[in-house]
Amino acid sequence: MKRFWSRATPHQEAGGFTVQLDQRAVKMPSGAQLCVPHRALAEAIAEEWDAAGADFSPDDLPLTQLACTAHERITPHRASIVTQLAAYGLNDLLCYRAEGPKPLVARQHKEWDPWLSWMEAAHGIGLITTNGLMPVNQLPWTAKKLEALLSTRAEYELAALGVLIPALGSFVLGLASAEGALDAQAACAAAMLDELWQAEQWGEDEADAAKRAAFVADVANAVRFIRLTNA
Repeated sequence: MKRFWSRATPHQEAGGFTVQLDQRAVKMPSGAQLCVPHRALAEAIAEEWDAAGADFSPDDLPLTQLACTAHERITPHRASIVTQLAAYGLNDLLCYRAEGPKPLVARQHKEWDPWLSWMEAAHGIGLITTNGLMPVNQLPWTAKKLEALLSTRAEYELAALGVLIPALGSFVLGLASAEGALDAQAACAAAMLDELWQAEQWGEDEADAAKRAAFVADVANAVRFIRLTNA
């Protein structure tokens, strides 16, 4: 897409804050005007539009995309999205442990067990682990507990969790990141533990390293989005 504006600025409206591209308001895919309830978020959205180049894509506007998702996807489909995200907890990455080699098994225990303990201590939800790839059956009430936990979250946080949980492959890591217990870099390192361990054994691949950097950036943007909605 081609840049058509010279300056992006936040504007306070009756229902919140819009972002004006010169004299034109940023709009959502539906065509409705984007209006966010948080000044800090509106300022950050304006900054990412200001930083966009002469040729840009939606990927250059992650905060805008998340805000639009909150309005146009989370709000009308909240219940089904809560169910979908809760399902990640039933097959959480942290629950599937390698059977070998021993150094990898030890690292998984060291880096993953504390976050399963955090989940149980902070939210009263314990998850069962298994060795290998065969599906593990969590306790019958776990799904309802996970859904109840998500149902208390605002649409903007659910939009960010909709990035964090699938990207990390882990309900636990996504929630810990959203709540500020785990920073984006550490969350990604935990999610990519197996991949990073392989890279240590066999060497780094530039393409894989670039993919991991993009992955960390996506997670960091989702975490930042949540922080801006609490500012």
